Amino acid sequence: MDFRTEVHIPPSENRISYPSNVLFIGSCFTEYIGAMMKELRFRIDINPFGVNYNPSSVSRNLRALLNGKEYSESDLHSGGDRWFSFDHHSRFSHPDRDICLENINGRIRVSHEHLKNTRFLLLTWGTAWVYIHKKTSNVVSNCHKLPAANFSRHLLTVSQIVDNYTELFAGLRSDIPDLHIILTVSPVRHWKDGATLNSVSKSTLLLAAHKLTELFSYCDYFPAWEIAMDDLRDYRFYAEDLVHPNNQMTRYIWEKFSEAWFDEETLALSRAIRKLVIARSHRPFNPSSKQHHDFCGKQLNEIRKLTEKHPYLDLTELEDYFNASLKDS
Repeated sequence: MDFRTEVHIPPSENRISYPSNVLFIGSCFTEYIGAMMKELRFRIDINPFGVNYNPSSVSRNLRALLNGKEYSESDLHSGGDRWFSFDHHSRFSHPDRDICLENINGRIRVSHEHLKNTRFLLLTWGTAWVYIHKKTSNVVSNCHKLPAANFSRHLLTVSQIVDNYTELFAGLRSDIPDLHIILTVSPVRHWKDGATLNSVSKSTLLLAAHKLTELFSYCDYFPAWEIAMDDLRDYRFYAEDLVHPNNQMTRYIWEKFSEAWFDEETLALSRAIRKLVIARSHRPFNPSSKQHHDFCGKQLNEIRKLTEKHPYLDLTELEDYFNASLKDS
């Protein structure tokens, strides 16, 4: 007997491999999955503007990346003794205006170059609700704790999202002919909207994503929301706030994603690198012991074998760590 409704995902015809550049943009769920790929030493870039939740802001950020936008003083605002951009997460805010600008533009320059050679673009939408800054009439990615009176709140329609991304995808594909796009809706519920309005918001995102996958052959959908809601229908898979996924859910969704988008060689290679990552976290009782010396030597030997067989791998950080451990032993 079956006691759960498992979500089965057919393997994609387009597989992510280690030589592939991957760009993640979107909600905090994007950072969960992106962090796992970063840990396994994939060539990835994660949220160059910081966390973004709504499709309008994600689209605006992508256009800025594609064009290599250079932000200027006129793009910044001040409040609470800090300078910030409404397009960016508060992690880019700074008391010094010039440092704020350099942090923003330096990050865009790096990601603009990464995007040129990106093979897979993964976009995660969290909510269809947007906040519009009344003074500029622009949708903001972050309100930066300014008074609510400065903003108006609206629900995007399916048509608005689809029209926006139809133009965006055409531009991206024109500049990056081999680009493949993966859309997903974050499994994190925006409970402050209430149960009904959160459902309306998620439904809007799901309908828009479905329409875009119908319009573009190079656009796929990964059912993260459905896995959380239908496959893992239990609060034991959530954090204490009962809203955000816990580590168990995130790992399960990651496994579903990797099974669908990684080929056998990539899966095997990722498992080998995970062993090295786990070994790196090992804390010896006696760093100067022969046992620890042999342990580090074994890891370095494995790194050499992997990089000789797969020269596109960058395991420099792991290699430096174990070399340093040998010197200290």
